[in-house]
This record gives sequence, structure tokens and C-alpha cells, in this order.
Amino acid sequence: MYYIGVDLGGTNIKAAIVDGDCAILGEGSLPTALPRSADEVCADIAAAVRTALDEAGLTLEQMDGLGVGCPGTVNPQTGVVEYSNNLDWRDYPLRARLAGHLGLNAAMGNDANVAALGEYCAGSARGTKSAVVVTLGTGVGSGVVIDGEILTGSNFAASELGHMVIERKGRACTCGRHGCLEAYASATGLIRSTREAAQIHPDSLLAKLAREGVTGRTAFDAAKAGDAAGQAVVDDYIDALACGVANIINIFQPEIVSLGGGVAKEGEGLFGPLRARVYPQVFGGENASSARIEACTLGYKAGLIGAAMLAAQANR
Repeated sequence: MYYIGVDLGGTNIKAAIVDGDCAILGEGSLPTALPRSADEVCADIAAAVRTALDEAGLTLEQMDGLGVGCPGTVNPQTGVVEYSNNLDWRDYPLRARLAGHLGLNAAMGNDANVAALGEYCAGSARGTKSAVVVTLGTGVGSGVVIDGEILTGSNFAASELGHMVIERKGRACTCGRHGCLEAYASATGLIRSTREAAQIHPDSLLAKLAREGVTGRTAFDAAKAGDAAGQAVVDDYIDALACGVANIINIFQPEIVSLGGGVAKEGEGLFGPLRARVYPQVFGGENASSARIEACTLGYKAGLIGAAMLAAQANR
């Protein structure tokens, strides 16, 4: 069995041919090149798919399904992208347009949810029955998978865990609320905290590193070098993330919470203190939850494999 997986993002369009064992056989990629029309983007999705087919040495006729992960609110029943801020789409009939290009009806889902399915099927959460996958990137993306099914909610917009409030009347969030996990635990939030601390402590190593450019690594690098200002930023960041992860465990009690994105690449410098702060906050005490807190393992491939497996599920 062969499936096409498409990961549509605001920066790149990625496509892959994936077999029934979740192995990627061929890939294609094109820049999304926004702003431009949705129909132009859709045509390039088809072009990326054909590149992936060529690399895999397979034909469209050999494909058993097509799956697409797309940012925003995606209606998997109608195949319509109802709202995507990243793409500036409103009520775009992506399934119908792709069928016109490729002759296949796409299984569709939100990109973060689809990536979670990828980790569940082939990555850090493989072998579990329940998993929550959180991506610490520009925002905080998340997906919940229970017994192999993505939790989408009644309106297909569930699992926006980055928009739980962890600090009432806190920082403004892009969603319109204040104090969201995303405002503190995203790479964007970490960069903001780093810049603020560098201004307060102009003689610190953190400030020196910040003058060379601030990334999600800056505070961690300063902390590793023994800088007190950098360590304070890292501690505050981990405190905020721990609050969110403890909330997630208390709500879902999953077997695993997998963290991905650039910040998660800090490895045990992040995960060790994070676990130490999360488990005492879990309902019932430190030993009440068996939820593991681990790093995602698939990287960008999670969205491609997840989209392909979404298509496989649709064929059952």
C-alpha cells in the first residue's frame, strides 16, 4: 500500500510517498511563496506530489490514498479549509481542487493534529494508546491522539492547547486572550523574555549574546555558561512550560507527552528540570501519573507521515 502525505505550511509545501510501514519512499518540496492565490498554491501541491512520485519511482495510479495537513480550521467531512490565518484562506475547497489536479479525494486535518498522528504512528509515541504532541515553535501547536484517532472536537478545532491560560491577565496572545501558554512557552515567547532580561541586565553574558542576535537558544547558551540572567530566563521558561504540561496531563492522562520544535532540541537541559517540575503538579501527587515526557523523534517528517496515515485510516 502506498499513500501520499502532504504538509502544507506558510513557508513550504512538502509532499511524500509513504508505504504502509510509515517509510518515506520519495519527497517533493516547493516554497509556498505567499502571498498568492489559493489555486496557485494548490497547483504547486500537485507539482510537489508529482516530484515525490518521480523520486519514489511510482505512479499516481499506484497510490491508495492522499492525506493533507493544513494550518487552521479544516473540515475533514467537507474537505474545506474554513479558516487559515497563515495562508489567508477562508472557506477554500481544497479537497475538490486537489481532486481536479490529482484525481484523488484527500483525507484532511489540521497540520498540528496530523503531525501528532505521525509521531503516534511512527515516532516518539509509537506503541502507545494515547498521546499528546506539543510543538514549541513560533507558536505552540498541539495534537491529541486517543486510540489512534485524532481528537478534533465538534467543530474540528479542538486541541489548541497553546491557548490555555497559565497566567491570568498575563501577556497578550495572538489569539486575543491574555496569559496563554503560547505567549510564554513558544520560541517567540522565549525570545521576548530573553530580550527583556537583556535590557534589565545589560552587563550580563545574556545581554552580550543578545547583541549578536536573539534566538530560542540564547538564554540556554548563557545559562550553560553560568550566567545568572540567562539561568533566570531559562527557569521562568521551564516553569511556564511545566504549568502547561501538568495541565495537559491532568486533563488527558496520556501515556506520553511528546515535545517538538526548536526549543525541544535542548535535550535533557530542558527535559530533566521540566520533568522535575511537572510531576509534583500532577493531580494525585508525583507518583500518580505514568505519563512520559519525551522529545519528538520525526522532525518535519511527522507531518508527512501523519498525513499519509490519515489517508490510510480513511481507507479502512
